[in-house]
Amino acid sequence: MSAGRYSRQELFAGVGGIGQEKLSRAKVAVVGLGALGTVAADSLCRAGVGFLRLVDRDCVELSNLQRQTLFTEEDAREERPKAVAAARRLAAVNSAVTAEPLVADVNAGNIGRVLAGVDLALDGSDNFETRYLLNEACHSLGLPWIYAGALGGEGGTMNILPGGPCFRCLAPAVPAPGSYPTCGTAGALNMVTGIVALYQAAEAVKILLGSPETSRSYLSVDIWRGTERRALIRRNPDCPVCGRGEYEFLTRRRDAGGVSLCGQEAVQIVPGAPAELDLPALAAELRRLGAVKLTPFMLSFEGPVSFRLFPDGRAVIQNVTTTAAAKSVYAEYIGL
Repeated sequence: MSAGRYSRQELFAGVGGIGQEKLSRAKVAVVGLGALGTVAADSLCRAGVGFLRLVDRDCVELSNLQRQTLFTEEDAREERPKAVAAARRLAAVNSAVTAEPLVADVNAGNIGRVLAGVDLALDGSDNFETRYLLNEACHSLGLPWIYAGALGGEGGTMNILPGGPCFRCLAPAVPAPGSYPTCGTAGALNMVTGIVALYQAAEAVKILLGSPETSRSYLSVDIWRGTERRALIRRNPDCPVCGRGEYEFLTRRRDAGGVSLCGQEAVQIVPGAPAELDLPALAAELRRLGAVKLTPFMLSFEGPVSFRLFPDGRAVIQNVTTTAAAKSVYAEYIGL
């Protein structure tokens, strides 16, 4: 590897040679590899952050390519898990960085595995439940994390630091399903997701280096109107998380349930108890009913119904819009 790989970055006074060494030893979890997570992960990989845990539950689809920068048309054709495709791409970008893929639906049962051993977590998710869970888990561990979100032409980001206001101080009320826009209803410009994710990555570098320039405010941008503003979020002494130490999402009992996926006519089903499925055996049974594609990471089925099934029992049931319909498919073809 060329000794000058990070020379321009080391020339910057905020990093320098000592800072570059710190980055090479740093470990970051990127939770969600959509429009935000792919840009942030790519930036941190190129900056020389030594370890990136890449976490996502989904597979690459053609509609992702407009804004999710680590993926290709081949990834979409092969329906590669995003975590695997991202790790493969980043390994080609910087072989000195360890990119660890984790194909998983982030929940209270595995959030400890997601955050194990890292110095910082980045939010690249597309739903509030994951963010509230990440907030509680990081608060319980004293771990910094960075919130980011974007829809349409607007986006925002905020560092959630130990001892400071938490995400629940920023967004106190858990929004009801259907009460807020999603990427499937409001769309998203790749320009705003890129800008927000790069702000997020820059703050990540500052946090990892212990920079006094680390932001303490919430940043919002609207690239369509060309506006940007910062707001100081105050710590709420009565906040359920950082004020009272209550962990509603972290201690929630895990039941079999479903969630509609952003921008897709599909519902994800997560079994109540962790499973270790024998996908080859199930593939042999399903081939009598339709077309089966089996990889080390998942089973895809196209027949009277369509779904993707993962080794831990999680499934994405396609062409359905309700949890009830998705559970019926799961029960009939997989067993619930």
